[in-house]
Order: sequence, then C-alpha cells, then structure tokens
Amino acid sequence: MSSFRLVVVSAFLLFAIACGGSSSTAPSPSPTPAPGGPSSSFLIPAGASTLGNRAYAPDDVNISVGDTVTWMNNDSTGHTSTSDGNGWNSGVVAPGARFSFTFQTAGTFSYHCTIHPGMVGTVVVH
Repeated sequence: MSSFRLVVVSAFLLFAIACGGSSSTAPSPSPTPAPGGPSSSFLIPAGASTLGNRAYAPDDVNISVGDTVTWMNNDSTGHTSTSDGNGWNSGVVAPGARFSFTFQTAGTFSYHCTIHPGMVGTVVVH
C-alpha cells in the first residue's frame, strides 16, 4: 500500500470508526498494533451486511510479514473478522470497536463475517 493511500485511509478512519484467510500456516494474533510498527486498517462501514465484497474498506490489502491489520466497526451492528482457515477469529466486534491482528507468515488470507457470511475480504502478506 502506498504511503499516500495509507495516509488517506488513515485520515478517513479518524472521522469514522470487522468480518476471515486461508493458508497452510496460521498467523499469530496481537491485541493491538505495535507502537510505530507497520499497520493497515479496514473500515466496516454502515450497512456492511448488504455490501458483500465491499463490506470491508478496502476489500483487500497487501502487507508485509509482521504488519498489523486493524478492523474498525463503523456500523450500528456487530460483525466479525474470521479467517476462512485457522488464522484468527475476532469474536463479535461491537459498533465503534476495533480488532487487530499481526500477520507473521506470508500468504493469501481470505476472511468473512460469521454473522453476515456475504461480507468477505482478503489480506495478502508478502
């Protein structure tokens, strides 16, 4: 993700305020991003349950091994970020809450919301 795009997404997320990956190896969870470490964010917008592959903004992201991704729920209902494989499960992310996960292995990780299975996204880790 370019620095400019990251700045734009971060700025957007400051004005706003989570649903899984598949790989043969599972990344390790982290409750919050490492201070000063690389991170990316997904916004779960209002009405996300009806948006399908647009329910996470952006719907996919490319990151590096060791980067942390944060899902921020700006909807009025709870959602999850749940790996299609054995990677992670956020549990219910309440409205206004967030969930972070640090990816320790390379791969393509598809994920979904267990409450609204049509909500899908992908994290590509290089």
